[in-house]
Amino acid sequence: MKKSFRFLFIFNPAANKGRAASKAEWLKSLIVGREDSALVTTTHAGHAEHIARSSIPEKNCLISCGGDGTLHEIVNAVAGTGTTVGIFPIGSANDFIKTLNPHHRQKHGITHLFNASSKYVDLGSVVFGQTEQRYFINSLGLGFTGRVAKSVKGSTWLKGELCYLYALFSVLAGYTSLKMHIKIFLEGSILEIQEPVFAFSVSNGKIEGGKFRISPHAELSDGLLDVCILKAVTKIEFFSYVLKYLKGTQINDPKVLYCKATAVEISLPAADIMHLDGEVYENIQGRISISVLPKALPVLYDHHIPDK
Repeated sequence: MKKSFRFLFIFNPAANKGRAASKAEWLKSLIVGREDSALVTTTHAGHAEHIARSSIPEKNCLISCGGDGTLHEIVNAVAGTGTTVGIFPIGSANDFIKTLNPHHRQKHGITHLFNASSKYVDLGSVVFGQTEQRYFINSLGLGFTGRVAKSVKGSTWLKGELCYLYALFSVLAGYTSLKMHIKIFLEGSILEIQEPVFAFSVSNGKIEGGKFRISPHAELSDGLLDVCILKAVTKIEFFSYVLKYLKGTQINDPKVLYCKATAVEISLPAADIMHLDGEVYENIQGRISISVLPKALPVLYDHHIPDK
């Protein structure tokens, strides 16, 4: 008879550009002997999603041991099923947990996860292509930030926030603003934009790329998504915005549109790159529909840390 575990740790050794693999034996040693826990190691892209999907009938609490990409896979497997997800962050940026637990510090073990409380957070839903639907828990970026995410994925010699900065300036060199038609559904009204856009983001969490405060007013359970749009600027002008994005002060700039929305519809005439939680989706074109799923996922959070 197959044994059922309360906690299933899904470990991605490829996280943080393969550096997470060094934690494998240490993580196993923390779980050995615990009758309520098991560890499964992923072997390829998409494997975390497959493992998570197959565990749904067993009603395990799934612990994402990796970065935001690993979490993204697990979320897409269990969204709407009531399965609780926990996070043991060992990736490059670990953006989502910085909003979930703003005062988070990497702990020396996993004990805090077994004593954690749970709370429901919103998810973003994205429909694109013919019928493809994916979810994001932290952020979506189209165009500039999508290309930055692709560059980060392709870089193997830099790590952490330095990698994101290098990718940002590499993409900037050959980038021009994108033509797009955007319809933003606010609470009680609709805002329409049809002009070139330099950077487009929709967020559930506050932070992207390690330290960039794309959506400083984002709340995980408010039933709304935060939209941040930088309208067309020159490459020289963009340098001044890097510091603003790091501080979150770009939202006060006249070239930036920042608002909270229930849904966003985009028409993108030319194919470009989109990222969801840092995971890259290429050749995105045509209609893209984004909407919020309020309180769609229960997640573990450390109740000993102030929840703001």
